[in-house]
Amino acid sequence: MDLQNKYAPKSICFGCGPANEHGLKIQSIPDGDNVYAVFQPQSHHHAFPNILSGGIIGTLLDCHSNWTAAWAIMNNRNEIQPPCTVTAKYTVNLLKPCPTKTPVKLIASIVELNNKKAIIKSELIADDIICATCDGIFIAVEEGHPAYNRW
Repeated sequence: MDLQNKYAPKSICFGCGPANEHGLKIQSIPDGDNVYAVFQPQSHHHAFPNILSGGIIGTLLDCHSNWTAAWAIMNNRNEIQPPCTVTAKYTVNLLKPCPTKTPVKLIASIVELNNKKAIIKSELIADDIICATCDGIFIAVEEGHPAYNRW
């Protein structure tokens, strides 16, 4: 089962919230040291005909990387629920135009990890071509933060 539906079925996040009827509904699935997702772009995600919007690409990479961080921190802490994590910083590199006729694949991996922070590297791949990459820092928030217990 994907991380979002397992741990945050009521989340309203635009990128990854299962409960957001207008959202992207990313479904991140751990497999070994990596976390994967597949997303089928729709025509309303276009920047121009048959090419995915850079903003949508950024959202896909951000949310998928954030869930990779939450999963990794949870495992590092030996907990059964992921902490709520937020993006502290992320950089997206748009390498090639991303076609929208076929599903895009997201792959994220852990670069650095402790009990409060994860550095994640991710890729967005379409038709076996890396169209975008992302490097991000994600932080587990504590009580008092607006994102605490959002899941």
